[in-house]
Amino acid sequence: MRRLKKKIFLGLFGGTVALLGLVRLAFPEVTGGEEAEPSLPVEEPVPPRENSSTTTGVLEFSRGGTDSTARLSRLPLLAQDSAGSVLWHPVRSVPSYLKCFPDVQDVQILAARKWGVRPVRDRKEAEHRRKELVYVGANPFFCIDKGMTHSIPYLVPRASELLSLIGRSYFDSLYVKGIPLHRIIVSSVLRTEDDVARLKARNGNATEQSCHRYGTTFDICYNRYSTVSPPGEPERRTVQSDTLKWVLSEVLRDIREQGRCYIKYEVKQGCFHITVR
Repeated sequence: MRRLKKKIFLGLFGGTVALLGLVRLAFPEVTGGEEAEPSLPVEEPVPPRENSSTTTGVLEFSRGGTDSTARLSRLPLLAQDSAGSVLWHPVRSVPSYLKCFPDVQDVQILAARKWGVRPVRDRKEAEHRRKELVYVGANPFFCIDKGMTHSIPYLVPRASELLSLIGRSYFDSLYVKGIPLHRIIVSSVLRTEDDVARLKARNGNATEQSCHRYGTTFDICYNRYSTVSPPGEPERRTVQSDTLKWVLSEVLRDIREQGRCYIKYEVKQGCFHITVR
């Protein structure tokens, strides 16, 4: 009798295990298992070409060493088509620089007076007005022109945030287009009264009513850029300035259309003249 019960029990147990196995094979979702999410790459790739795009992602940068070289620590996942090929955003530029960035002095000066500080007498006074002005001379998303002699790297907080936004957006746009990262170069920032006087003595066309006197305005070069290369690695491949300018113009157009700033395309000075709104 005991052997009969044992055989019946083993038979039922084995049948149950077999049945559960069949159910799991037929309906794997009932087990509640989840596939592991793919991990984000931590190495910075060199994009293969200049026309590219990715899905929306987060770009995080950190400063390494004693310089302000930006290092990419996390990359967004690349969008791919059904065949597994990377989908890249095209570089389009804007229809016309003059039409897209028409904001003249009369328009920008009103915003400068509204959001700016009282004009600064000299550089010594600027050092004592830290509560009103933000130092922008060290930022991973842009760099100050080494040849800048008639202005100092200070802006009001509102303008400082705008400049950082432009720099971050430019990095992101370059990445999603597959273009090696470059930092924009800021060629002019806050001008003191002494700076304006010296500039006017050198350039008769310089105006005493410059928007740069209020800490709300900065100039970004469109024909020069600073290449970002990881420490210890060779410089990235050369990218034509026109390509970088096209990408920058797209970024500036979008930010201007958001009502964040006024922009004037300066032909002779080779820069975008920008005042925060």
